[in-house]
Amino acid sequence: MAADDIVCFAKDWNEDPTSCNHVLRELSKSRRVLWINSIATRTPNLASRRDVRKIFSKLASFARGPNRVSDRLWVYTPIVLPFPHSRAAVAVNQWILRASVAILRRRMGMGPFQLWSWVPTASRYFGLFGESLIVYYCTDNWSQFGSVNAEQTERLVLDQARRANIVFGTSDLIVEHLRKHNPETHLAAHGVDHSLFARATDERAPVPDDLAALPGPVLGFYGLIEDWMDLELIAYLAQRHPDWSIALVGRVCVDTSRLDGLPNVHFLGRKPHGELPLYCKGFSVGLIPHKVNELTRHMNPIKLREYLSAGLPVVSTALPEVRHYAAHCTVAESHEEFEQGVEAAIRNDSPEARRARSASMRWETWESKVQEIVLHVERMRQREMRESAGVGCRV
Repeated sequence: MAADDIVCFAKDWNEDPTSCNHVLRELSKSRRVLWINSIATRTPNLASRRDVRKIFSKLASFARGPNRVSDRLWVYTPIVLPFPHSRAAVAVNQWILRASVAILRRRMGMGPFQLWSWVPTASRYFGLFGESLIVYYCTDNWSQFGSVNAEQTERLVLDQARRANIVFGTSDLIVEHLRKHNPETHLAAHGVDHSLFARATDERAPVPDDLAALPGPVLGFYGLIEDWMDLELIAYLAQRHPDWSIALVGRVCVDTSRLDGLPNVHFLGRKPHGELPLYCKGFSVGLIPHKVNELTRHMNPIKLREYLSAGLPVVSTALPEVRHYAAHCTVAESHEEFEQGVEAAIRNDSPEARRARSASMRWETWESKVQEIVLHVERMRQREMRESAGVGCRV
């Protein structure tokens, strides 16, 4: 059966890959996908250099027009008013987006299409485009991010869940929360590009120079260095073990002055996604050093499956989703337990153990996860078609 095309609201394409990148790349193998870059989840702070840079980046992206990143996947940056809680701004944005999507769909030759959303502010645009089905894919407890208005954001999330035909959540807690508002809420566990990250188990794979220069053992982390990272834990490990090197790979988005003066903590910067397996090759242990709070308890770290696919022993703070993988990693309740977990991981690691960890992730690919999602969506699409046909017959 022919698959519907997809228009989706997501984060900015050029940010670090997350579930929307992986899921939509997989979906674009069988249908056209129009990715709409972020329509703003908060009002920008013009005193923030990061926000100002993002504004200019969006203007430049808009000027370039739609970007075809693969055979059936286009990325487009609309110019919208970045005031997600203003009725006037939303009204203007509705007009802009309705016109833009119509033009782009014609240019792309799109047929019947579904509207998918990964961002909490998209519900204001549901029903504008003539979509056949609405899919809400929730990855976080959005109201707990420090940069947003918690009450308004939660209201938008729940409105989106109620109005969507089907909802996916990436953690058990998200599913539990949203299912109260939409019974068609299902778990969409993250997948992994196993073949990419399994390269780390290849003896011939080179370790990048900046990592190879560090004395071992090397405790490694990659991803955004944000306010949900437990910098006190990093400092504790660095101070307790000056013989350990701690390599933090990723863009720094938070004050890290707490780590100043610790010579064995190394910030290596953001790296291309395709190079991360080579960094994993040089890590002795993969770290998930998140604080445990209402934001992170709902998270499902994609890096967990990537670390394991790379064969790494993993030590994590006590995040609920990580506990599902306790057979393959250590879950620590305290700084002391985390330290003990790292010591044991270093002591007990071996090439054979790395190959076994990698093999355990072989069937958790994005391809298999997306197949499960598509089955749910197709079931809902068929139900909507039957109900529409039934209404037509009664009329």
